[in-house]
Amino acid sequence: MRLKTFSFRQPVDAHRATPQFTSARFAAWILSGFACLSILPSAHFPRAKAQDTAAAGVANQPSESDADVLAPYREAATKRWEKEIQKYETLDAKTTDPADGILLIGSSSIRRWDTAAEDLAPFRVIPRGYGGAKYSDLAVFAERLITPHDFRAVVIFVGNDISGKETDATPEEVERLVRHVVEIAREHRSDAPVLLVEVTPTRSRYDAWPKIRELNAMLREVCFTEPNVHFVATAETFLTHDNQPRENLFVDDQLHLNEEGYVIWGKIIRDRLTEVLREQTHD
Repeated sequence: MRLKTFSFRQPVDAHRATPQFTSARFAAWILSGFACLSILPSAHFPRAKAQDTAAAGVANQPSESDADVLAPYREAATKRWEKEIQKYETLDAKTTDPADGILLIGSSSIRRWDTAAEDLAPFRVIPRGYGGAKYSDLAVFAERLITPHDFRAVVIFVGNDISGKETDATPEEVERLVRHVVEIAREHRSDAPVLLVEVTPTRSRYDAWPKIRELNAMLREVCFTEPNVHFVATAETFLTHDNQPRENLFVDDQLHLNEEGYVIWGKIIRDRLTEVLREQTHD
């Protein structure tokens, strides 16, 4: 921006504008000119913007504290589940995912869901569940289970972090792990919605139901606070009018769903998938 130049004439009326007054005005104009320069974009602005961008990039990178989230769980998870994860990696190398597939990851309710393709039709599924999974090990294996796949959405159900044992995790501990898994999925496919399925009430773990409800409330909160993450509410459907588990929807162990239970569970998940993907299409 070029500053304007001014020419000065000696005032006719010396009383109205003495030379001293004219000098004062001249000084004021000079100062105002410098003030204009101070609000213009400086030559250093692009550098400042680059510095801001670089800082944002550093902020988006996993920090040491993020890595530390997994440190207490890595050894135990690897010892118990490494062979299972390797089997899926071998399968991934031999097979091609269906176009626009729905990735299903989590614990035994996912692994035992033999009718998932039928129950979720017309969606095509990529099942990658393993029995006994907890978020404490799913978080360790999340990258290996998620990133090999090009999916339209990912559905996550994990039901073993709170089961009524002294070794149960707290909802706060599980929350950190859930957010880690969600972050892995979003970094891989930012446009693909993540659906977190509520933990089902079961007779075998009903003594722990108050704590499991806290866990479900935490999952709901994660969905409210993370972009493109959606809650799948199932618990109410699997309770009677007096808030007892519907035992007729489970196999004899009163932990895993039977055929009728899977039909109901699958319909809830399919309907939520349809709703989420329709909203995404309209957006």
